[in-house]
Amino acid sequence: MKKFTLFLGDVLILYSALFLTLIARYGGGFSDGFSVHLLPFSIVFVIWVLVFYISNLYELSFAKNNLPFFSALLYAIAVNAVISILFFYLVPFFGITPKRNLFIFIGIVFVLFNLWRRYFNRITARSNINNNTLIVGSSQQSQELSDFLNANPQLGYRSLGTLNTADENSVAVFKDLIIEKNVKTVVLSPDSYQIPHIIDVLYKLLGFGISFYSLPDFYERTTGRVPLGAINQVWFLENLTESAKKPYEVLKRVFDILFSILFGIISLAFYPFIAMVIKLDSAGPVFYSQRRFGRAGNIFTLIKFRSMFVDAESKSGAVWAKIGDSRVTRVGSFLRRTRLDELPQLVNVFKGEMSFVGPRPERPEFHDKLKREIPFYEERYLIKPGLTGWAQIRYKLDFKGMTIEDTVQKLQYDLYYIKNRSITLDLGIILKTISRILRSPGK
Repeated sequence: MKKFTLFLGDVLILYSALFLTLIARYGGGFSDGFSVHLLPFSIVFVIWVLVFYISNLYELSFAKNNLPFFSALLYAIAVNAVISILFFYLVPFFGITPKRNLFIFIGIVFVLFNLWRRYFNRITARSNINNNTLIVGSSQQSQELSDFLNANPQLGYRSLGTLNTADENSVAVFKDLIIEKNVKTVVLSPDSYQIPHIIDVLYKLLGFGISFYSLPDFYERTTGRVPLGAINQVWFLENLTESAKKPYEVLKRVFDILFSILFGIISLAFYPFIAMVIKLDSAGPVFYSQRRFGRAGNIFTLIKFRSMFVDAESKSGAVWAKIGDSRVTRVGSFLRRTRLDELPQLVNVFKGEMSFVGPRPERPEFHDKLKREIPFYEERYLIKPGLTGWAQIRYKLDFKGMTIEDTVQKLQYDLYYIKNRSITLDLGIILKTISRILRSPGK
């Protein structure tokens, strides 16, 4: 509901800015100008909203009155301003090429959007005051969720902390605690269902207007990832039934084939130039291949443009890549930053070994270690790996490079994607990947 309100507010601001622009330019005769400007500006507004989306401006976890948020807002408005200028001067079908009007409009939009978003962020941050939330259970995931809610008040929940179910005194005063603290939301960890007194109290509280959630569902809903410590094999049977995804998988495969052919043909124009700079920069082959784990654990050969020195792992052995990796060549650094090194993987997509969206394929050299140390790690192979994925756009890797903990975090995002994957989610991931490529360096 909050995201929809945010979207409607943005649309209202855009049309209000157009209305004010025309009043400023034409005074009482603005109505004639409004009819002329309405259609072309409506098309532009669709692009504006799309840019806001890929800039994460509809993510409630990002809706804070801080520097990162307003930097993203300023960036999105600047990009939209450039797109608007190009649209009106490169698409001459509407009979208008607004100069002063467009300049005034962008100025008004900048002011109104800053005021509107500041107000929205402030209101959403305050909305948690009356939504006291109690998390029943004292696991690591419970504490993580409590910390996350308090760090993100704009989500609308005020965590009162966790209730230790191993403490008999805490369990005994459970009902009194909920009434005294005016708790509106109760999140139940899996172990809490095994305590008869708590279940009895929950039934008695059904008439108090309290919302009850299981920890895995609530954790997933608010963080966009699945808590490994709060799920078991039954969770996978309940949530990852593949029969319901068959129409989606067929449609996704059609898209993979069509767009891998389309982008593959277009990308061929870049191959000679990429090959030339790779050869000029360092000795060795143009292409580089690696064995990777695919769907159902099947190993396939992934193809990339070479971005490292030849025999880069001859001394160190297989190690995870990291930002500032000394094994990467100068040209390789640029190729990774722009993801151009991954263009040959379109062949893997066409062959059906990969998809455009999915978990990143892991190297066999790391698989056994990760399988031993991380629960449910192999479940990420339920679907095809992808060029990009939910974990890639949601998880920010530390500059020191990958660790086991990073892999755990990314697996939680991967499981969220596997459960919730859809064409809409895939499109959002692709759009945000494009934005991330343009705005930030690759690994």
